[in-house]
Amino acid sequence: MSATAPTFVFRAQALRLSHPDPNQPPLFDGLSFELRTGLSLLRGGDGRGKTRCLRLIAGQLGAPASGQIECSLALADIFFENPTDPALDAQLASAWLSGLRQHYAAWRADLEPALVDAFALVPHLDKPLYMLSAGSRRKLGLLAAAVCGARLTLLDTPFAALDGRSIRVLGELLQEAALQRERAWLLADYERPACLQAVDLMAEIDLGD
Repeated sequence: MSATAPTFVFRAQALRLSHPDPNQPPLFDGLSFELRTGLSLLRGGDGRGKTRCLRLIAGQLGAPASGQIECSLALADIFFENPTDPALDAQLASAWLSGLRQHYAAWRADLEPALVDAFALVPHLDKPLYMLSAGSRRKLGLLAAAVCGARLTLLDTPFAALDGRSIRVLGELLQEAALQRERAWLLADYERPACLQAVDLMAEIDLGD
């Protein structure tokens, strides 16, 4: 294998994931996929299990109902942070970022100032998170995702609540992510975003509509 070949970081075989409501059928059954460095897409309609699948990959749900998971990463190598969580409301945006800097050893502090500016976050860093709009909190999370250096980065419908400028910035970041051979990215969304129509994805996982 060449030095630039995409590297495997996560593999799932025949996964069955139960619905949160035990009276409902499983969210999916027999799902198999592989995540490698570069950009992959997890597509699915409302209620099809996109977020729970990301939580499963991030190690937040324990074992699936059935199936096998093979992962070459420690939990500290996976980014799945959510600054919109109400439990974080009282925390300053700058303090939230500072905590992540300590957690992610490969954090790219050199890239941070340019992205703070690109996402128009300068006026918000010294505010508690409850004072930020949903869009600004999401942008804070995207900034962290871009610079954290995690081997696997999970993004849940990241275009939601973003302004036009931030949508363009995120699109550029994801286009760059598709070319990376050090980091794997998994984007969960309802459809493939327009800005990624011409991008070569490492995998496209379809949970159905």
